[in-house]
Amino acid sequence: MKIYLNGELVERKDAKISVFDHGLLYGDGVFEGIRSYNRRVFKLREHIDRLFESAHSLLLRIPLSKEQLIAAVLKTLKTNGLKDAYIRLIVTRGEGDLGLDPRKCYGKPSVIIIADKITLYPEELYKKGLEIITVPTVRNLPEAVNPQIKSLNYLNNILAKIEAANCGYEEAIMLDALGYVAECTGDNIFIVRHNQLYTPPQCMGSLRGITRDTVLDIAKKNKIPAHEHVITRHEVYISDECFLTGTAAEIIPVVKVDGRRIGEGKPGPVTTKLMREFKKLTQREGIKY
Repeated sequence: MKIYLNGELVERKDAKISVFDHGLLYGDGVFEGIRSYNRRVFKLREHIDRLFESAHSLLLRIPLSKEQLIAAVLKTLKTNGLKDAYIRLIVTRGEGDLGLDPRKCYGKPSVIIIADKITLYPEELYKKGLEIITVPTVRNLPEAVNPQIKSLNYLNNILAKIEAANCGYEEAIMLDALGYVAECTGDNIFIVRHNQLYTPPQCMGSLRGITRDTVLDIAKKNKIPAHEHVITRHEVYISDECFLTGTAAEIIPVVKVDGRRIGEGKPGPVTTKLMREFKKLTQREGIKY
């Protein structure tokens, strides 16, 4: 495996950054998870745009242009000979001292691109559906660490993931500070009620997911009414269908939440249709390499 590190493609064992890098010391940096299918990078420009938005909010200057980053991603994929891949694109603040002040980071921001495989959930769960729970850890307040900033500080999500794992579950719902459904530890959430689609608005503590937006586009093209609306746990429990979306997860059905069966207890027709249309889309859209 070759890793892109600050303009060079190096062996995995040689891909190293300083222990004084603020990305390591404080989670001071941004990242994107991206997928390629059949030698096409899906929604690459959208991911790059979101990376720059996150960096801008952190006053973190990315040392490459958007086009240069796109070229670097494609080069990394070609070098590793991957037809289908998961790409992790990372930009850290760079080297500094042991203090918090980012103005004292004297090194350039580090740019890292890893291209590999990922399996977030077992294949059988896409067929029979996922069981999830709600965990006590609340999603960060937008006024504290805004969920729209996809930063290297993922401790909020990790704490929720730990709670899910301790209870024997793969994934969990996180609520916002008002008690509404925000998102899951690594995925956005949708419910279906009376053949209409609902997902929490991004201002309520959830990340503006690229796959989430793609699902909304697919729904529109297939004349499935879709709404960005606040959702309570009760509304999840009584929904006809439920599913999660994310770059790594793609679209995965949910059949039980907090012990309550969702709908018929199996992937529903709307979810199945969206999964099918999403798969078609990933095979024909994207930047070739």
